[in-house]
Amino acid sequence: MRHRALLLVALATAATTAACAKNQSSEDTEPPDATLVGAWRSKIVFRNGALAGVKDLEFMYAYNAGGTMTESSNYDEAANSSPPAYGIWKQISPRTFKTNYVFFTTKEPAPGAGSPRGDRWPAGHGVLTETIALSADGQSYTSTIKLATFDTTGAPVAGAGEGTGTGTRIVFQPGAK
Repeated sequence: MRHRALLLVALATAATTAACAKNQSSEDTEPPDATLVGAWRSKIVFRNGALAGVKDLEFMYAYNAGGTMTESSNYDEAANSSPPAYGIWKQISPRTFKTNYVFFTTKEPAPGAGSPRGDRWPAGHGVLTETIALSADGQSYTSTIKLATFDTTGAPVAGAGEGTGTGTRIVFQPGAK
């Protein structure tokens, strides 16, 4: 009887050790940066819609632990442009992520109308939805992106489009202090 009890304890220990080793091994196959958390820089090219003619569009992203994110573009300060976008992100499969972020749009005031906020009036908002495929080393990605635009009442307006993106993780350069 004592022999059986010892054999059962040994088998349970072996099974637990094997399960832990399997879990550790599967974790080791993922690179340490297999997440979007961090800062990124991307180039975006829209193939149609209002932004199709913009050939030098770049976005900077900050993906936060917990699923929130902020985006800013190299056109944020352009006349009739938009300020940064705010949104959410989630992992939908290994190294694949989905983001959904919103920004406000502005327009110049009508002649003689004046502007309570400087030289631009609210015009509505845009929604960007992006699906990101992270590289095996976690340092770059490719994406597909969709833009939807809405007026101040929430009704869709012309300007929607689709495109692609390529991003790289922002890291300290060798020798940086």
